[in-house]
Amino acid sequence: MKKDTNSMAESPRGLVIAGLSGGSGKSVAAVGLLAALRARGLSVLPFKKGPDYIDAGWMAKAAGRPCYNLDPYLTSPEQLRHTFFSHLHADSDLALVEGNRGLYDGVNAGGSYSTAELAILLDLPVLLVVNCSKATRTIAALVLGCRMFEPRLSIAGVILNQVATARHERIIRESLAQSGDIPVLGIIPRLAADIFPMRHLGVTPHQEYSGSEEAVAALAEMAAKHFDLDAILRLMPTIELQKMSKPTIPPTPPGPQGLRIGVMRDAAFQFYYEENLETLQHNGAELVPINALSANCLPDGLHGLYIGGGFPETSAQALADNHRFRESLRGAIEAGLPVYAECGGLIYLGRSLLLEGKEYPLTGIFPVSFSLAAKPQAHGYSILRVEGENSFYEPGLQIKGHEFRYSKVQRWDGKSSELVFKVERGTGFCEGRDGLVYKNVLALYTHVLAGGTPAWVNGFIRAAAEHRRRTSSQA
Repeated sequence: MKKDTNSMAESPRGLVIAGLSGGSGKSVAAVGLLAALRARGLSVLPFKKGPDYIDAGWMAKAAGRPCYNLDPYLTSPEQLRHTFFSHLHADSDLALVEGNRGLYDGVNAGGSYSTAELAILLDLPVLLVVNCSKATRTIAALVLGCRMFEPRLSIAGVILNQVATARHERIIRESLAQSGDIPVLGIIPRLAADIFPMRHLGVTPHQEYSGSEEAVAALAEMAAKHFDLDAILRLMPTIELQKMSKPTIPPTPPGPQGLRIGVMRDAAFQFYYEENLETLQHNGAELVPINALSANCLPDGLHGLYIGGGFPETSAQALADNHRFRESLRGAIEAGLPVYAECGGLIYLGRSLLLEGKEYPLTGIFPVSFSLAAKPQAHGYSILRVEGENSFYEPGLQIKGHEFRYSKVQRWDGKSSELVFKVERGTGFCEGRDGLVYKNVLALYTHVLAGGTPAWVNGFIRAAAEHRRRTSSQA
């Protein structure tokens, strides 16, 4: 489709989509807006604020290109700006950032690391999504309060969500017009059913949903019909090209070339930060995708393996049935293959997963069985201190990450003293510790973001290079 350039400048433009709270509808608005603008032929680069994989996956699906995470808690302001500006290019038309939680919600009463602070840091205006269920004029008070709360922040427009009737919409619009000059730039009508498929952790990942194409198309149609796309484009300021051409932090030199690192990426294991994968590639790694549900064995010639998080419980039967692949993985681990596993990857390396009274056998590297709880067992940012020997991190290092899981340890034939990380914030594996080690395997519940933990990629590349050297000398 021919690009709509009526409102476009030579440089990219940017916008932050925020909400009054979690569940406000900002993900519906963000995915719909991305898909609708892409349908106009515009090149839109998506970003997701905070530790999130599922929303980021849907945004990437809608934009047709990777979504990058911006996390002001896990990374410094300089690194965050670098992540944002280094991925923008002169041929990008737009950058769209979806916030998380409420606009001013952070980790403390001062709102530290909030979506508002991120918008101020990047000098971008906010399009505020407001859930209007069972309210009319009060919506104007809420929007006006958000605008006055932080003078440095520009709230450029509002999307009204859960609009029930034409009368409902009219009263809210009139109330906002009487209260100030923040325009209503679109509505999301109250829908009979969720377009996004839902389950216990929120939205189902698009990789697991057979109707993901139809869902994105429906949201694009909704946005094209109910959003004032031209007005939204006009409110986006131009991002100065000099900010993109001058990185805020010096680039790191590339590492050893020719390393082959496997990445288990399928319906069971989908939780990977794009920045993590790109950082491995920048440091000389060739990433080899692996489907643990269907592959008969690990690919030949791997120097390392990355098993991210995900939902192994939804693919438990397929993972258990693929015993040939599990045997291949066990053999490679016994031969010294470096393996880094997070959350769902940790579960996969365990002995079994108990679901609704049935036990599914897993890889059996660690003598631990897992089950699922009805409520979250860990949710939020975590801080770890490295105290024990492992193949990826030096002792004494502090690591920032995050946890979000419903899984719990059902049985473990081990001791907490064997875990190599002390948990300074968060939950970890058990008894205030995290990090199971076997040979060159490190498995933990905490997820890390490469920009905030540069030691992660350095350790991964070092371990992979050492494995290549060792196996080459033995050949």
